[in-house]
Amino acid sequence: MLFKSGDCAVPADRHQTRVLAVSNQKGGVGKTTTAINLGTALAAIGQRCLIVDMDPQGNASTGLGVARESRTVTIYDVVVDGRSIDDAAVKTAVPGLDIVPADADMSGVEIELSQADRRAYRLRDALRAQGEGGHTRYDYVLIDCPPSLNLLTLNAMSAADAVLVPLQCEFFALEGLTQLMKTVEMVRQSLNPALEIQGLVLTMYDRRNSLSSQVEADVRSHFGDKVYDAVIPRNVRVSEAPSFGKPALIYDLKCAGSQAYLRLARELVAREKSRRQAIAA
Repeated sequence: MLFKSGDCAVPADRHQTRVLAVSNQKGGVGKTTTAINLGTALAAIGQRCLIVDMDPQGNASTGLGVARESRTVTIYDVVVDGRSIDDAAVKTAVPGLDIVPADADMSGVEIELSQADRRAYRLRDALRAQGEGGHTRYDYVLIDCPPSLNLLTLNAMSAADAVLVPLQCEFFALEGLTQLMKTVEMVRQSLNPALEIQGLVLTMYDRRNSLSSQVEADVRSHFGDKVYDAVIPRNVRVSEAPSFGKPALIYDLKCAGSQAYLRLARELVAREKSRRQAIAA
């Protein structure tokens, strides 16, 4: 059985939380779908995971079954009013997976924080307060970013250790990626010198379409081992799942999309283990 009642077992080699911003300034590439299903897959393999919904549309919250009327404390309250991450985090139906929900109030954050101190660091400060001294209940925090460069995206990238980039297999994929790389470099220079690209995930892959294969070849040629081996196929069941307030892995575990996200989660954890070992060496 993939999921059991109660909390997932905490790994013996507890380490400091790894914060990943799931970002691409091009819309419709599968950012929210990836955040939801990767978070679910990480929980399924024993990693405690928190999703932070930074998009005013709140799609990650809806996709995990958090009703709008139950979003009493949201990421808005965290970044504007200083509420804690623990106050805002909501348990989902997936053991080991929590979410800090978002709602339409987030659309006014740019104006409300225009004169505020540390306006680009509000999320980072909240996450660090939650994990003071390295003691935190989460192995991974996935930040679902909006599809634009604004204060919310800057907060996400300032808080993140690295950026995970979903990349749709279509003609303009590399063009959008170039823009994102410029943003990451800008954030690195001005806000977060340690920010790096954790990896690129090819999404909406259609093996019947030669364009998907060409995009994959181009991306792997440009970015090498930064591109994950796991490829997320275009899959109807993955597209249907959010309308039922469920991640694809709960909606249909056996579908091709769910299995691809499980492979991605295992590959991500393996990469992170290798990274830690390299740092320790």
